[in-house]
Order: sequence, then structure tokens, then C-alpha cells
Amino acid sequence: MPLVHNYRALLQRLPALAINAEQMGILHSALGFKQRLLELISAAQQRIYLVALYLQDDAAGREILTALYEAKQANPALEICLFVDFHRAQRGLIGHKGQGGNHKMYQEFSERYAEPIDIYGVPVKGREVLGILHLKGFVFDDTLLYSGASLNDIYLHQQDRYRFDRYHQFNDAKLADTMVDYMARLFLDNPAVPLLTAEPIPTARQLRPVIRQFKQQMKRAQYQFTSETRHSGQVSVTPLAGLGKIGNRLNRAIRTTLRSAKQQLFVCTPYFNLPKPLAKDIRGLLKKGVAVTIVIGDKTANDFYIAPEEPFRTIGGLPYLYETNLRRFARAHQTSIYQGKLNIMLWRHDRNSYHLKGLFVDDDLAVITGNNLNPRAWGLDLENGLLLQDPEHLLQPSFMAEKANILEHCQRVEHFSEIEEIADYPAPVQRLLKRVQRTRANVLLKRLL
Repeated sequence: MPLVHNYRALLQRLPALAINAEQMGILHSALGFKQRLLELISAAQQRIYLVALYLQDDAAGREILTALYEAKQANPALEICLFVDFHRAQRGLIGHKGQGGNHKMYQEFSERYAEPIDIYGVPVKGREVLGILHLKGFVFDDTLLYSGASLNDIYLHQQDRYRFDRYHQFNDAKLADTMVDYMARLFLDNPAVPLLTAEPIPTARQLRPVIRQFKQQMKRAQYQFTSETRHSGQVSVTPLAGLGKIGNRLNRAIRTTLRSAKQQLFVCTPYFNLPKPLAKDIRGLLKKGVAVTIVIGDKTANDFYIAPEEPFRTIGGLPYLYETNLRRFARAHQTSIYQGKLNIMLWRHDRNSYHLKGLFVDDDLAVITGNNLNPRAWGLDLENGLLLQDPEHLLQPSFMAEKANILEHCQRVEHFSEIEEIADYPAPVQRLLKRVQRTRANVLLKRLL
């Protein structure tokens, strides 16, 4: 097994863009993210390319879409393309019966305005459960705004609740060009990627043959750019994409980054269900004495959490399933918790939810990504991320401020017994989890969730 410095050497050999440290900024709130979105839409002159899991038919989604259309009417030469998940766009929110798909809103707006905006549905697989579009990145001229957030009320703190995420801005033409080139090359004029702004939209069944070809294209596709040598005052940034377990460059870079830790690893994931390779790597780091901090949302901060006083639905069992994984992990590593080498930090803030992803290694490496670091992201969804190498520690003050912001509403787990077990759960949850364990459905669920 290669030594840590060999992992570092592998990272240093990756192609990268050299970006001045002052060209990167970090936002710290959903409200700030929304405000910046609207500012960038208003200021864009040449192009706006947005890719997200969804743009929702709600107040925030309509506000963003209205701003995009108004910008297009004011400047017809402005190129605007949106890419959302094909399947997710044509259904309502889970648990909201009778709610139509977001494509209805897209068609309504398209009929209302003279200057059109192109909104495409990207089908990563033939069925949503088997894989979704989980790419991230909004490009406005030469600015990249990168977050794991989608576009709706809770992600943009439209009302009284928010979903906490990470928000990074890069002002660099080469990075923006690279992100746009990938989307344009892979999605535009592809028979598997239809417009959602007008009927009829082809069904997944009708698209099945071209989706099969498209899946292979996505597995092979990578960001294309001319690699640059980093100079003093600069940070190396490598955009990465990946789909599937085999040959996935993003997965490989995440593992290599994690295994290169010398002193400390700081990981954010909203759903504690680590892929086996990452769980193995973290166990290896703990054995070597590396300090590991894992920041996870408390089950009540999970977007699927249902309060005990509300009617229970099957989907509400997910936060409890993740918590049973966490309790098992904490119990296995209780000695490391006692020693202060493992810090499990549970995030909880009022009725808000938690959606952070990514990792920091020592003071010089970071991965900014929408990847949930779970088996689904590892093998089923189309994911991307940015690997940052900062040997001069130029970004350390910014990242320290980001970590402090993340940890503001966190509580450290001192003992695994502080985490509830099945016997503590509401009766409907207990029945569900016992049934899942009895049928061994948990093995399949862990792969899909």
C-alpha cells in the first residue's frame, strides 16, 4: 500500500487549473446564496448555464425562473440553459400527493415570454431510483457559483426554514469555460436529453435506447482543459466528474485525497451511509492516529424526518436507518472517541435541515462536491466535484471560517449510547426497521440510499 506522500504525488499529477486565491469566495448562508444568485443573474451579459437536480415549482423556484426570463427579455443575446433531472422534473415532492411536476411550470413560463429559455431534462438512467443527475454548478459569464443546493423554498430560505449547504464562488474564466464545455458537449443536441418547455415530452420508455447510449457517454466524459502550472499566490483546482463504480475519476480522487491525510480529516455528509471503500479508509486513518471529524445532520435535521406527532409515512424511516448506521459506527470506534481522535459532530438548528458534503484534509487539500459520500452517489448518480490543492495555505483562513460556521450548531457525541437505538424510536419506525432487518432489505436499501 503506497505511503501518504505517494497519495500526495498522485494528486499533484492530476491536471489542474491555476487560480489566484483571491478569486475564490465562500458564502455562509442559504439567504446569502439566494441573494448572490439573483445578483449574478441580473449582471450576466453573455451566458448563464445552470445544472441542478431540480428547479422547483414554488415561490423561490418561480422567483429564480422569473429573474432568468426577465434577464433574457432585457438581453435576447444572453444564452441561458438549464439542465435538471429528467425524472425528478416530472413528479411532485415525495409525500405531496396531487402535486404536478415542475415541467408544468417550465411550460407555463415558456408560453408567457417572447424570448425563450432552454430547460433540458437529463435522464441518467431509465428510472429515477437507479440514478439521477447530481451534477452541480451555476455559471454566469466567467463566474462559477458551486453548491450542493437545488433551487426551491427551503434551499434558498424563502420562508421560515432553510436547508444548510456549502456555497463557493470562483471568478475564473477558464474554470467557467471548462464547466460550460462539459455541459454543452454532453447534453446539448443529445437525443437522450429533451427540452421540458413544451409538450410532448418523450417518455423514459421511448428514450430507452438512447438513454442506454447516453449512459456510456456520461461514464467516459470528463472535463477538458489545458493543465496549468501553479505559481505563488495560486491554488490548483481540478474539476472531476464520475458515474458508476468502475473507472470513476471523482471517486478515485476522493479516496486518494482522504488517504493522503497526515494529521486531520474533516468530512461532511448529510446521510451517514458511507460506501465500503470510504469506511475502510477512515478506519485505516484512525488506526494511524489521524484525527477524524465527521459532521452529520441529526436525524431531525434530515429532509425526510417526520415528527412523531405527524402521520408516519414509510419515507420517514430513512433518518432512523441512517442513525442506526451511525450508532453502530460510533460503538465500534468508541475508544477513538474517548481519545479525541474521532469527533462525531451532530448538526441541529431549530427546524432546519442539513445538506453539507465534502472534505478537508490537513490544511492544504479540499474537495468541494455535491456527492453525498454514500453508495448511491458512489455507484448510481452522475456526480462532480472540485479538488483544491493549496500548498501555501492561502485558503486556510477562509476554510477555517467555513468550518466554524458549519460547527456553530453542532454537538459532539461523547459516547455511542447518546445516539438513540431502535427501542427508543416511535412504534411505526420500530415496526418498519424490524421488518427491513428481518427481510434483509437493508442490504439493498444501503445501495440505493
